[in-house]
Amino acid sequence: MLMITLGVVGLYAAFLQWFLGWGEILSRWRTVGSGTGTVALALLVATYFIRTHRMQDYFRHETHGRFLALFRVTQIHNLLNIMMPLRTGETSFPLLMRSEFGVPLARGASALFVLRLLDLHALLAAGGMGLVATAERPVVAGTLWALFLVLPLLLFPLRKGLARRAKRHLPAKLSRVIDEIDAGIPADLGAFGRAWFLTVFNWGIKVAVLAWVLALMGVWPLSASVGGALGGEISSVLPVHAPAGVGTYPAGIAAGAAALGASRTPDALETLASASVNTHLLIVISALVGTGLSLILPFLAGGRPRG
Repeated sequence: MLMITLGVVGLYAAFLQWFLGWGEILSRWRTVGSGTGTVALALLVATYFIRTHRMQDYFRHETHGRFLALFRVTQIHNLLNIMMPLRTGETSFPLLMRSEFGVPLARGASALFVLRLLDLHALLAAGGMGLVATAERPVVAGTLWALFLVLPLLLFPLRKGLARRAKRHLPAKLSRVIDEIDAGIPADLGAFGRAWFLTVFNWGIKVAVLAWVLALMGVWPLSASVGGALGGEISSVLPVHAPAGVGTYPAGIAAGAAALGASRTPDALETLASASVNTHLLIVISALVGTGLSLILPFLAGGRPRG
């Protein structure tokens, strides 16, 4: 699997050199500036700590007092998820949680499934902001968006009845999916509400940072840069995902930006292509930095590598 990933990355790098040239691609960072780039990188790494806090709250009994160990688990899982194709990296999470914290495989997998559904909901809600901003009737659109944003909280008290009703009309295989979702949902609204809020907060920061970087690199109007940020991130949570996201992540950025008003002149398309590749590089670098921190911080905190 590693050799496949390295081969795909190598071919992708060669294609970009032929198509745009790495000198042209990396020159876009001059318009951003090293200071701004460092701030963007720091904010992206900060979202990993928010994500770890969400996970610790979700598994509060198993992970109590071991934040750094959980940070290492979430970062290894995140890096594998980025580098391995077709979401195969997701399988590492329940395995890591079992080995590090004794969480049963079924519980780890079901909780991850629910958290991924919350991730997708948060991303779609962020995309809805762009639709509200361009709507002819913004008050109506804004009200519908707000209802969609809090929809998980509204559905939480109804989950048992909805699950029973859905299972009566679904095949056995899909019924098992409903059981898995139900098993991964926290028992009380407070815990579920915290998971929902941390998910929205985390993705709000990440999308804002990526849109900011895209805008600084020349992806305009602002709705297009937001669309590009959303497109890239949505591509990363879908089942079709290339090794290290090469090709699929920049394509998601380009598609999202085009859908929300990016110019399609030759110069604008070249700018969008370069900005998409650079934003993807920023994501990969942030994942590597986060993983490096997860390995270093336990030693800095007192030489206890197990957190």
